[in-house]
Amino acid sequence: MKPVLTPDEARALDRATQDAGTPAEVLMERAGRAVARAVVDLAGGVYGRRAVVVCGKGNNGGDGLVVARHLARWGMRVAVVAVETTDTLREPAAANLGRLGEVGVRVREWSSATLAHELARADVAIDAIFGTGFRGSPEDEWAEAIDGLNAGPAPVVAVDIPSGVNGATGAVEGAAVRAELTVTFGAAKVGAVLLPGAELAGTVRVVDIGFPDELMHANAFLVEPSDVVGWLPVRPVETHKRATGVLVVVAGSRGMTGAPALVAEAAGRIGAGLVTVAAPAEILPTIQSRLTEATFLPLPSTERGTVAHDALESVLEVLGRAHALAIGPGLTTDEETAGFVRDLVRASPVPVVVDADALNAFAGRASDLSDRSADAVLTPHAGEFARLAAVGARELEADRLAHARALARDADAVTLLKGSRTIVADAGGEARINPTGGPFLATAGSGDVLTGMIGGLLARGLAPADAASGAAYVHGVAGGLAARQTGDGTLAGDIAASIPEAVALTERP
Repeated sequence: MKPVLTPDEARALDRATQDAGTPAEVLMERAGRAVARAVVDLAGGVYGRRAVVVCGKGNNGGDGLVVARHLARWGMRVAVVAVETTDTLREPAAANLGRLGEVGVRVREWSSATLAHELARADVAIDAIFGTGFRGSPEDEWAEAIDGLNAGPAPVVAVDIPSGVNGATGAVEGAAVRAELTVTFGAAKVGAVLLPGAELAGTVRVVDIGFPDELMHANAFLVEPSDVVGWLPVRPVETHKRATGVLVVVAGSRGMTGAPALVAEAAGRIGAGLVTVAAPAEILPTIQSRLTEATFLPLPSTERGTVAHDALESVLEVLGRAHALAIGPGLTTDEETAGFVRDLVRASPVPVVVDADALNAFAGRASDLSDRSADAVLTPHAGEFARLAAVGARELEADRLAHARALARDADAVTLLKGSRTIVADAGGEARINPTGGPFLATAGSGDVLTGMIGGLLARGLAPADAASGAAYVHGVAGGLAARQTGDGTLAGDIAASIPEAVALTERP
């Protein structure tokens, strides 16, 4: 997994590297030179090309000054527009301002007209206004500079992070640069990996400027294909269906018969050897008409066609011969069924993935989830998360990473917060960010497919965080494969059917 740094972690890494003997001016020189190389790549060379570097204060602006010097030295025509008066610059940025004279580059004082004039004839623009520590909404000339970069015809290269993006959360509260390329140092930053910041960052290129590996400490990581390949189990030559994972699926109700089938199919497609669907007896014929590979456990039902509490003993008996439990899709919020869910989740002797109405059964009482006999993975979307953790939707979206970690801690369970991008957090604070997926996953039943995949991987013996992370990655790839064939008409069943191909593509990209 690739480390992803918060602004505080990035500052700590910078300080530790300096304490280990690499001066700040050397780090700035390396950073600026690396960005300059990326600018040349994007511009297609230096001959006849013109660049505009828009600088703010602080180290980000200092990096921009280094970029300007190298581009000019290599033969590109360069203009520098300083959004703030340059006499406020501190070292080592101030020294790099002085060095611009070596290559004949002068700094133009800020005005929106000056910036517009320079951008109109530029082949590439460099955003060196704000760094990763930025918070809030840009104002006055800062907002004008950002708007000017976005309005200009030249593609933008952002230094470390697009200006206006919150480096800790990816949130955007006002004007923010839309970059084609973001060049970042040592490791990607959270704000350029999580949406909406990730969308504004364009392609993120991580460059090495000499940070020692042993000094890099991160609690968030970006999942890569090689990670998933390492997590997915390999079946031995001699095996049988029960040895390759037995999953029990508790799902469905009178009005929701499709959910159990989607969960079960996805579990089988991800490699579970045997899936048992436990659902109200009255709907089993409908489910059985779709599933030919699963086994079935009829459950007593309420008058409303939902699972009755009396089903608890029979489900626990079956779980004694299983490896994992998936519970929630289509169960409804019936009061008696919710009581059954709470008791089953607490008593389950095997790892459990808790989704949909099983999460709703714990609405406002997330800490009750910590009272369990086995490991658990929680898979809320934003609405379920808000009900479960009693957090407003706006508050959640302002810092999805922090809230996912908080729920994982309070529930003592791995938490997969669905969305773009999906976050998997454990109770110890480590988080994994999934890079796959897209709007094609926004279809009814897509979450049921993910639940089945996680349950299948739990049944196959994966640790909860690995099962959640691996399933989320393959789920996103499968959705993309299905969408190639069906576009906006992609259905959850199409995603489930694409799982084997997605696994193969992940293993052999």
